[in-house]
Amino acid sequence: MKNGVRVDFPRIFPDFLTSIRGISRKLTLTPFSKLFEALFEPKTIALIGASGDARKNTSRPQRFLKKHGYSGRVIPINPGRDEIFGEKAYPDVVSVPEPIDHAFIMVPADAVAAALEQCAAKKVTVATVYSDGFAETGAEGRRKQERLLAIARAGGVRLVGPNCIGLVSTEPACALSVNAVLEFAEIRRGPLAIVSQSGSMIGGLMSRGLGRGVGFSKLISVGNEADLGVGEITDLLVDDPHTGTILLFMETMRDADHLARAARRAYAAGKSIIVYKLGRSEVGQDLAASHTGAMAGGDEMADAFFRAHSMLRVDLLETLFELPALVAGQKPAPRHRIAVMTTTGGGAASVVDRLGTFGLDVVAPTDQVVANLAQKNIRISKARLTDLTLAGARKEIYSAVLNELLASDHCDLVLAVVGSSAQFQPQIAVEPIVEAERRGKPLAAFCAPHAEHSLKLLADAGIAGFRTPESCADAIRAWREWTAPVDSPAIDRNKLAAAGALLGESPRVNEYDACRVFAALGVPQAASEIIAAPEQPASVGFPVVAKVLSPDIAHKTDAGGVALNIADAAALRAAAQEILSRVRAKHPGAHINGILVQRMEKGLAEVIVGYKRDPQVGPIVVLGIGGVLAEIYRDFALRLAPVTAEGALRMIEEVKGLAIIRGYRGMPRGDLAALAQTVSAFSQLAALEPVKEAEINPLIVKPEGEGVVAVDGLIVRKDEKAFQ
Repeated sequence: MKNGVRVDFPRIFPDFLTSIRGISRKLTLTPFSKLFEALFEPKTIALIGASGDARKNTSRPQRFLKKHGYSGRVIPINPGRDEIFGEKAYPDVVSVPEPIDHAFIMVPADAVAAALEQCAAKKVTVATVYSDGFAETGAEGRRKQERLLAIARAGGVRLVGPNCIGLVSTEPACALSVNAVLEFAEIRRGPLAIVSQSGSMIGGLMSRGLGRGVGFSKLISVGNEADLGVGEITDLLVDDPHTGTILLFMETMRDADHLARAARRAYAAGKSIIVYKLGRSEVGQDLAASHTGAMAGGDEMADAFFRAHSMLRVDLLETLFELPALVAGQKPAPRHRIAVMTTTGGGAASVVDRLGTFGLDVVAPTDQVVANLAQKNIRISKARLTDLTLAGARKEIYSAVLNELLASDHCDLVLAVVGSSAQFQPQIAVEPIVEAERRGKPLAAFCAPHAEHSLKLLADAGIAGFRTPESCADAIRAWREWTAPVDSPAIDRNKLAAAGALLGESPRVNEYDACRVFAALGVPQAASEIIAAPEQPASVGFPVVAKVLSPDIAHKTDAGGVALNIADAAALRAAAQEILSRVRAKHPGAHINGILVQRMEKGLAEVIVGYKRDPQVGPIVVLGIGGVLAEIYRDFALRLAPVTAEGALRMIEEVKGLAIIRGYRGMPRGDLAALAQTVSAFSQLAALEPVKEAEINPLIVKPEGEGVVAVDGLIVRKDEKAFQ
């Protein structure tokens, strides 16, 4: 290895999935260190489709490699040229007499497959495909992309792209890209790595980072992720000694399992993964059969995925570059109390106001902090914002207050807000921040004026400096939501086997069948029975509820299929007849299994407990306010499934509407322990592969010590859609 920079990684990647993008074949594995070196530290690069015309994009990789200090061998491939920019050119890859580590393919889409076949014949380790015209264009493009993947897999070539703008490594130097920003920018070395699903954003992110004085270790665009994607490349970067923080620009998730493993390894290695992900909208929820599917959109599930695997998500691009210093060397904190001090009341208020909108806890100094400072003849108030607007115009005062807050155990993060002195007199407030005794506590600084010199002082000292109140608040919110990786609970194999057997008995699952499956997992159920016709008597004690029983009708209330508070047998006969009449009129094609008669249950609150197997992040469980308006209120907590009872208790705390059973203003407490245990039991549906969606709506929560009871149930199998 050149210059001895890389360490030897003895780890070999585990077997990859044998089915990728519809192609099933045995994969040829590439040792971890060889893959990393061929990708980021290649000794020999072939530029397939290289141009000698400096005006063309296809000339850029060769020019940029030279400009930015690549010291390996560059081999242009162009059948019409003998030489390009002073390098001998070859008509094709197989004509090259020496081994090739990395091929960069820049030919038209229809010629890419032939170029990739030559790479396979040449035993090239990695091929990056710049060419577009593949899966991003539609069905025909997807077929072309699948062919590329088949060629690569058969030949043992790892593929980046297609539709990929390239990569940059700073140690050792390798600017293998067509990105125009490399024409002018000088890339600074540093600990940040960027993996982007957007090729065009690589240049934007690079320029934003360089404008803030940050340095990079690696930058890579993954394009369509036909083979190598965000997860696997992140995994490679975890072991890169030059990378300290990994920044992800994401549009979607294509390999959640691999990204999850990489994130957990990063956490164990002390490296943060910070994500900026598009998709805050609610696209696609109208396709869900359950309330759960409509409540929990893709973005909420992405949030749950990131939290479960200790990834920090930011909402602003600026925060991508300003947050790393705040969490460097840190682990998620058990508490998130914030102390704020300032020399500018208005500037601090602009941040504190935004912190309040996120529900962040800004705390006042304790009596002990006030007393300790008084002994130094420094007077501060007990207000939550420690304002030194007048007294703080002296370095020794600002320094003393800052260090007192950092030393105190009443707060978990200190935010120092600096006014005009940041621009004109950094020695007053910025130098004390740089010189502060941080004692392992996170320290953030917001400069109210434009103060590049002060921000550079902070950056050089490894202190998170913020340019706007929005990015400062965004970073502290991300810090608050950061958690250690969440471990899934063990599966109860006996309960799971019983639930699976019941599910197997019902090719079309109605409510009664669903509730039997839930009961097998440990979910308490209301007493129920089925009557085949209205005149059939029921043995469940009155009062009762009558509901149409059909695997085709998910929302029985909407179909007129529910009657409540039925007091006697005559009322039950009448209600059953009316239900059947209404349902047959509204859903004439629905298969009806009879009438479900269920004992009326009462409690303190109704909740919805939902489950969904998401194609991107996998199984999730949702807890929210129950009833017919569940998806309107959108007051819910969401986690990857399964969850522990302790994790479910934290979900209960997050749902605002459940304050009514948490003892709010002296109201009677519900049985939170039973609710948490039920949510945990229900979430074990994650181990039942046939289940696509499921929910209990409502689950009735009774007073403390009296338990919970499910009075409705829905299961939707994979490839099955319920009537709406």
